[in-house]
Amino acid sequence: MNWNLSWTEALGFATGAVCVWLVARQHIANWPVGIANNVFFIVLFLQAGLYADAGLQVVFIALAAYGWWTWARGGGPATADALPVRRTTGAEWIWLAAAGVLGTAALTLLLDRATDSTVPFWDALTTALSLAATYGQCRKLLESWWLWIAADLVYIPLYAYKGLYLTSVLYVGFLALCVAGLVGWRRTLVAAAPRPTTAVTA
Repeated sequence: MNWNLSWTEALGFATGAVCVWLVARQHIANWPVGIANNVFFIVLFLQAGLYADAGLQVVFIALAAYGWWTWARGGGPATADALPVRRTTGAEWIWLAAAGVLGTAALTLLLDRATDSTVPFWDALTTALSLAATYGQCRKLLESWWLWIAADLVYIPLYAYKGLYLTSVLYVGFLALCVAGLVGWRRTLVAAAPRPTTAVTA
C-alpha cells in the first residue's frame, strides 16, 4: 500500500474533525473552521482528480458563509432566540430529492465527458448528497445528519480507492461524529417540544 501523506491532507484531517465536532455541539465556530477545511480539500482533491469534490468545496465555502450568517442571526444555542432544530418538511424532501437526482445525473455526465475522472458517478453522488446535507445544516434540519451519514458511507471507500487513506480514516471519524450529532440534535428537538399539560382538579 503506497501511502503518501501530505501536509494538505493532514491539515484537512485536523480542521475537518474539529468542524464536525463543533457542528454536533451547535457551535457557530464550525463555519470558519469549515471554510479553512474547504480550502485544504480544494488543493487535495484537485491533486487526486476528484474534480466534483474540489468544485464542491467552493460551493461549501459559499454555503458556510450563508450558514454562518443564518446562525449568527438566530443567536447561539444557549440564547432564547437561537435558530431551532426542526424536522424536514415534506415539501423540502421533494425538492431536495429532485435536486439530488438531477444534480447527480448532470454531474456524472459532465465528469464522464469533460474530465479524466475514473469515478464520475460516485464523485457526483457524494457531491449531491453533501450539498443537500450542508443546506440542511444551515437550516438546522435534523435529517441533514442522515444525508451526511449516507454521503460518508460512500466517501470512505471512495477515498481509500483514490489512495487518500488518511482522508478515508477522517470520514470514518466523520461518520461517528454524524451519529453523535444526530443523537444530540434529536435530544434538542425533543427537549424543545411543548409538553402536554395536565389539568389539575380541586
